[in-house]
Amino acid sequence: MPSFRALPPSLRSRGGVSGPPAKNIHVPVARAMVDCAVYSAGVRLPGKYTHAAALDKVRELESEGVSAFVWVGLHEPDEHQMQAVADVFDLHELAVEDAVHAHQRPKLERYDDTLFLVLKTVNYVEHESVGKAREIVETGEIMIFVGADFVVTVRHGDFSGLAGVRHEVESSPAKCRLGPYAVMHAIADHVVDSYLDVTDLVETDIDAMEENVFSPTIATDVEHIYMLKREIVELRRAVAPLTLALQRLNGDHNDLISKEVRRYIRDVLDHNTQAADRITTYDDLLSSLVQAALGKVAMQQNVDMRKISAWVAIAAVPTAVAGIYGMNFEHMPELHWTYGYPAVLLVMFTVCSLLYRTFRHNGWL
Repeated sequence: MPSFRALPPSLRSRGGVSGPPAKNIHVPVARAMVDCAVYSAGVRLPGKYTHAAALDKVRELESEGVSAFVWVGLHEPDEHQMQAVADVFDLHELAVEDAVHAHQRPKLERYDDTLFLVLKTVNYVEHESVGKAREIVETGEIMIFVGADFVVTVRHGDFSGLAGVRHEVESSPAKCRLGPYAVMHAIADHVVDSYLDVTDLVETDIDAMEENVFSPTIATDVEHIYMLKREIVELRRAVAPLTLALQRLNGDHNDLISKEVRRYIRDVLDHNTQAADRITTYDDLLSSLVQAALGKVAMQQNVDMRKISAWVAIAAVPTAVAGIYGMNFEHMPELHWTYGYPAVLLVMFTVCSLLYRTFRHNGWL
């Protein structure tokens, strides 16, 4: 049966909840909008636009025979903000839901004449050493809606900014003139290049861990290797699925994407495959390091057990002698001898010394 949380006394009444119903406060789209610009003939038009006004401007230019498109950038919009943009650009509700809630795998989907591309962004977290790091790779997401005359990007994460990409597109009118799909390529290229940068930095951590594992004087903590392997798994989940999406982007949807843009996408696909191959190599190497570390730990445990066994053997001699003379029988040898006590102590010391020298010579101590 469903459970209901009790209402506070101020809201209880005999007939139910008292007072007027709560009002839904909708935050305007502008609060989530990072930038909104209209591009025509490869140049950004001056002025500030709302998403609706920008699309109206694009349609006005198109009616005059001038090619144009709008690029709207959003950062972590809520449902109402995203729905307001979706209503203007006629975005599919399933893709809109994915864009709001995030946590999606990299993928490419088509809804009529609109493509929806999900990219995982990665960022390398600076740290002094792997042993002192809580996190090495953090991830975010970028969702891209691309139509004939618009691009809508939705970002999740504080490090996945696209200001540099927008500046790059605006500084290359020839590329910008290729339209919205050229923007999509520029974003994908930026994300995949970050994969290569992060894998280069992670390789440094793996090299340091490898040196640590095979150093005879440094104690190895297997948990640090497991933590690094976990970060590699997270990186692989961001990179590997994107290969299939880029392959579909390059081979399918020829009615939407021009031949020139597909040539650029092939280059991004090559870089993503290179990053994926690196990650696979790192994963295999860390698996080998885990086995080597476990072997090192087992060998250290064997050394410790030999030391413990040696000390137990040495301690067994005085324990045995003291146990025999502690039985308190009346007729025992040397009980009434004047030098019996120091003689027994000397025998125990001599035997223990011989055992210590023997174990020391054999490397047990």
